[in-house]
Amino acid sequence: MHDLHVGGLAAYALNRGGSLHPIFLPQEVLGNEGGIMNPSIYIDEGKILVNIRHVNYILFHSEANKFPHKWGHLVYVHPQSDVTLRTHNVIAELDQDMNVLNSGRVNMALDTKPTWNFIGLEDARLFKWDDKLYLCGVRRDCYDDKGKGRMELCHIEFNDEEKEWKEISRHPIPAPNGDGSYCEKNWMPVLDMPYHFVKWCNPFQLVKYDIETGECVDVVVKEKLKNVAFQHDFRGGSQVIDIGNGRKLAFVHETTLLKDPFNRKDGNYGHRAIVWDEDWNLIHTSKEFHFMGAWYDDVQKQERNIEFAVGASIHKGNMLISYGLSDNCSFILKIPLNVFFEFLNDG
Repeated sequence: MHDLHVGGLAAYALNRGGSLHPIFLPQEVLGNEGGIMNPSIYIDEGKILVNIRHVNYILFHSEANKFPHKWGHLVYVHPQSDVTLRTHNVIAELDQDMNVLNSGRVNMALDTKPTWNFIGLEDARLFKWDDKLYLCGVRRDCYDDKGKGRMELCHIEFNDEEKEWKEISRHPIPAPNGDGSYCEKNWMPVLDMPYHFVKWCNPFQLVKYDIETGECVDVVVKEKLKNVAFQHDFRGGSQVIDIGNGRKLAFVHETTLLKDPFNRKDGNYGHRAIVWDEDWNLIHTSKEFHFMGAWYDDVQKQERNIEFAVGASIHKGNMLISYGLSDNCSFILKIPLNVFFEFLNDG
């Protein structure tokens, strides 16, 4: 059996000269709260930075349907004193071996009293536009009491005097075409096109946000592709990065939501690397893969893994992919570029 199906992309890379790096944060940064997840890597003038989502809960997930919790296969386990889903963001600088040099929680100085129980900027991508470092993720705690969500672009800086990462400005991004949707999530920033996001992959939608006027408009819209490989929703994941010859690449996820016989929820997150040409035509996709997943029975049903890739960078001849597993841990997968493109072309 192909090692991509036995141990996921991590095993595939490790067998071909790659390496896998767990992220460990010090206790003084984490406090007594829950897991760290969904890191977003970005190379800033040679510095390896990563934003890590730190949550106040532990996700219990019954892999391969074994040993379900009494409340189901997929359960958020909260502290008794706080039944919200609360997110903090932590910026860490890594050395060339992906070890943490320093880290600190971002002071989200512009927070207001929450109006809903998903609190904080979730799954924030880290990147730089116009020489400003940004976090951009979904926020659902301030628009109404029903969980309406919008992407928010937050300018952050390291404050030398206070020795902390701090939010400087915050820009809620309206949905294009009337701002009538309930929840916007997982827009992918295009690194070499300031204020442009891939909102949807298939059908394709590229939007531009005007940070001065607060308007968001469509730039490129394409009809849904009918090819069998494109029938799943390709939902946002990493930043959109340039890979040369006018091509752009991102890692996206496909979510399969499931129910057990008692109607309790479960889910599976598969991933692909996808490529566009200079006109934003979707020209290639990799095989669907898990980072650490496996195929667990004879009819090739996937393990039901919760994984999510939020960052990608090319650095010193390697593809660096940052991802979270089961909302509890964070990893960076380093793949030699020739190995990565072999994998990509094999799709």
